[in-house]
Amino acid sequence: MNARMPDDAAAHDRSAPLETDIAIIGTGFAGLGMAIRLRQAGMTDFVVAEKADSVGGTWRDNHYPGCACDVQSHVYSFSFAPNPRWTRMFARQPEIRAYLEECTQRFRVERHLRFGHELASAVYDEARHRWHLTFSNGQQWSARVLISAMGGLSRAAMPDIPGIDRFKGKTFHSQHWDHTYPLEGKRVAVIGTGASAIQFVPQIAPRVAHLDLFQRTPPWIMPKADRAVKPFEQWLFRHVPFTQKIMRSALYCMLESRALGFAIHPSLMKTAQKVAERHLRRQVHDPQLRATLTPNYTMGCKRILISNDYFPALSRENVSLTTSAIERIDEGAVITSDGVRHPADCLIFGTGFQVADPFPPGVVRGRGGVDIVDTWRDGAHAYLGTTLPGYPNFFMIVGPNTGLGHNSMVFMIESQVEYILRALKAMRAERAEAIEVRPHVERAYNEQIQQKLGRAIWSTGGCKSWYLDPKTGRNTTLWPGFAYKFRQATRTFSIDDYFAYSPTPQTMSTYAALQQSARAHGNAGPSASAEPI
Repeated sequence: MNARMPDDAAAHDRSAPLETDIAIIGTGFAGLGMAIRLRQAGMTDFVVAEKADSVGGTWRDNHYPGCACDVQSHVYSFSFAPNPRWTRMFARQPEIRAYLEECTQRFRVERHLRFGHELASAVYDEARHRWHLTFSNGQQWSARVLISAMGGLSRAAMPDIPGIDRFKGKTFHSQHWDHTYPLEGKRVAVIGTGASAIQFVPQIAPRVAHLDLFQRTPPWIMPKADRAVKPFEQWLFRHVPFTQKIMRSALYCMLESRALGFAIHPSLMKTAQKVAERHLRRQVHDPQLRATLTPNYTMGCKRILISNDYFPALSRENVSLTTSAIERIDEGAVITSDGVRHPADCLIFGTGFQVADPFPPGVVRGRGGVDIVDTWRDGAHAYLGTTLPGYPNFFMIVGPNTGLGHNSMVFMIESQVEYILRALKAMRAERAEAIEVRPHVERAYNEQIQQKLGRAIWSTGGCKSWYLDPKTGRNTTLWPGFAYKFRQATRTFSIDDYFAYSPTPQTMSTYAALQQSARAHGNAGPSASAEPI
């Protein structure tokens, strides 16, 4: 049965929520990938909530000048939906967004989408074994299964700088770029030198009167092997599809080999570091500026960036690089710890995202109303980055320790999507109304993950990064090894790792009454309460 919106009568009755079997939150690669695979598996009773008015996730929200992927196009796409029309080896934001929109239409998931639905709260109802969802627009849903596909790059991180609210000029985060604001002739202050900043700084530097770039820690930057995809190559990919599969496989293997330096033998990163040092020497001729841009930690400890135009942009006469700490901000300037006042008409924050805290307080509550933020007080964790004790029928895509520093996140997303599909099929085979990962299984898994991370470059490279939880110092973000190892770990689903619950005879009459009431309102109907199998 397909999930349907309430009829007109029920639409005015907030006590009659939309009933669906599966609710997905988010329409980026994770949410759309899950929706597409559900349809392909014949599971059509699901609804996808999206806070915005279109699909795309981070590739919709991030549209700053120069926004592009740092993983090659042919691997940064669904394996089941190759795109022979990529125009560059590293796709730019508009092209990736268009790809996701095309996938939405091609695989006919539009009718499952509900735009303008920003999740306000998701509370687990233990009596009915269902998730009760409330959205900021007042709509309510009831779902047996809840799948979070919100991703780790969905909430912008703003710096806590004294006086920031006093600034009278224009301010915005790179994720919320204001294209209507004219930068021409302005003094612009950019705070942050991460993956976003190294893309937009070269784009805006020629336009502004002066650009002050505030750097806390310099990143290691490698040359970007980007080029246009030739028309003949596009013709081959379109008419001889296996050629694109060969390209994808070759790129995947090349990227996968980099895990050796990140997680297996960190000493290997010194070889790659020499390439980055040579790139810096070739592009920055001023010895003092070059020294300021040279990191003092081992390459790989922080995210490695790729760019061919960032260093030349910093060599421009109208660009100043400042390494002194920001002390405060006043009505029209940034004041650094050395007492220098840097006048600014506009502040742009390239300060990244709240990766360690993917859910705001009060949004996701499991058994007993326990907030997931409290469950993760000592750092985020999950079994296979996907399931969590105390949160039955709750699955995460791009959850804790599923991030990569060396390969395509779409590979990890597809691995989790397939694992969730196997879980849903196992629930149907076992006639389980709900499943919940056993605490000792999840605990043992994460202890093993943290042991491996302790030997990886992110822990031994001599730096602090956004990969690490600021409260505990634990790496709750990255997967410690080859991506194919995660694919192997998620290739099978074992019901023995979970508590499973089935409907009780005592609740079936109540369940039938609820189903009849739901059908009267044009809804899909609720699921029964359950007891352990």
